[in-house]
Formats: sequence, structure tokens, C-alpha cells
Amino acid sequence: QVQVVESGGGVVQAGGSLRLSCTASRSFDGIGFVGWYRQAPGKQREMVAFIIENGATNYSNSVKGRFTISRDNAKNTVYLQMNRLKAEDTAVYYCYVQVGGGYWGQGTQVTVSE
Repeated sequence: QVQVVESGGGVVQAGGSLRLSCTASRSFDGIGFVGWYRQAPGKQREMVAFIIENGATNYSNSVKGRFTISRDNAKNTVYLQMNRLKAEDTAVYYCYVQVGGGYWGQGTQVTVSE
């Protein structure tokens, strides 16, 4: 069993920045995939960004160039730096850790006001 906890959400004006954190109860060493997803009201959950074991990253087209995913193995934490936020980024953001059957966090709300 792995506990996954997201933090860092909040309310920010359009154009602002937030940094989300995803902390796991075990080391990320040997974990092949950690991803950030989001779900806006009335919409399906969508992938935002992910990072794999060798450090390679991938982003959805909607956030490419604005968001950066990174990993700090010493802190068992994956970050999502979100810059130039837009109203359409408003959603609950979830972290997914691919180990065993996979584990989701409880989510953190991001609200971007215009």
C-alpha cells in the first residue's frame, strides 16, 4: 500500500503561478511512472504531465510550455510547477503513482480566476 498526498492547490488570478506537490509514502526510486491528472466539473479526467523513471517527461498540448513536472527522490515528491495559469486550468488535480496496481491521491483544487 502506498499513500499519495497532493498539496499546493489554491485560488490564483489568471497569469499567476502555483506549485503542486505529490508526496508518496515510499521512495520514487524504481517507480516507472508518476503522473499529474486533472478533472474539471462535468469533464473527464485528463492527463496533464508525467515523468518516468529515467527522468523523461511528457505534457498535454494544453499545458506544454507553461507547466513543468519534476521529481525529488530524496523527498519522495513530484512537483508540478504551473505558470501563466488560465481560467481553463481550473480543476481538481490528482497525482497517480504507478507501482503495483497504481495509487491515486485525494486531489487538490486549483481555481484560476479571470
